[in-house]
Amino acid sequence: MPDKISTVCLMIQDIFPHRFNNQYIANLPIGENDFVLHYHDNSLLMKTDGEALELPRKSDFPEITKRTESTFLFTLDDVPCFLVWDDLKVDYSLFTYQEISFFRTIEQPEIAWVSIAGFHLMNWYTQNRFCGKCGSRTEHKSNERAVVCPNCHITVYPKISPAIIVAIVSGDKLLLARNANFRGNWFSLVAGYVDVGETLEEALAREVKEEVGLDVTNIQYYKSQPWPLSGSMMIGFVAEADEHQPIRVDGNEIAEAAWFSRGHLPNHSSTISIAGEMIAQFEKGELQGCGEVKKVRV
Repeated sequence: MPDKISTVCLMIQDIFPHRFNNQYIANLPIGENDFVLHYHDNSLLMKTDGEALELPRKSDFPEITKRTESTFLFTLDDVPCFLVWDDLKVDYSLFTYQEISFFRTIEQPEIAWVSIAGFHLMNWYTQNRFCGKCGSRTEHKSNERAVVCPNCHITVYPKISPAIIVAIVSGDKLLLARNANFRGNWFSLVAGYVDVGETLEEALAREVKEEVGLDVTNIQYYKSQPWPLSGSMMIGFVAEADEHQPIRVDGNEIAEAAWFSRGHLPNHSSTISIAGEMIAQFEKGELQGCGEVKKVRV
């Protein structure tokens, strides 16, 4: 892998020297020192001294017993993290609910990462409490991270949706687009989900054509990033396009798009995301793919 990737700012999942391990541990009881992740709607319960935030532990909640509904998620620095489903008694002088977007600003990267990784799993478990085939209540599989229907025996694993994201360049210019749902003058790269039966390259060419009306060539792989908020695996590419092609935004998902030169970029994604990292690489003149060149016709 080229050295240029190691010189960029860390993305959300890069929490070294902290250690994140998502290997499932079956039949593990929650311990006094284990971390507790308790979500309410789109917010996470955090321990606070009024300023700093930290993950609460089981010892902070005497009401958590063997009868409390909890689910093992993963470990952080070898400490198990459990999703606690039951309501907890909250002393608001010691605890606070933080809307999940707090991961963008909190200074502890390890908390930011496990907060949204847990959010992904919490949503998946919630959405699969009942079997989609027969409607029976599902059960947690005892030996792996999955839920199983006791009636029709369907097994469901965590859903991860592949999505492409592409930095489209033309010489010293970068194509940036403003999503209709973005607040203010905020731009990012073209992205979209892979559809059934598509290769990644075909999905990329289709999404670019649909959203901004451009044909692209020389598609090269960049790197990937898990993005738990949408349950996605973002697969990054760099591609080329002729800037003289007319830009035709779809008017639905994309409100506007334009070519931008270095030193004149609009407000854009931060480097905790793969989009922000690629934009930062372009600004430094170091953006390039690290895979084989692909040419795709659609």
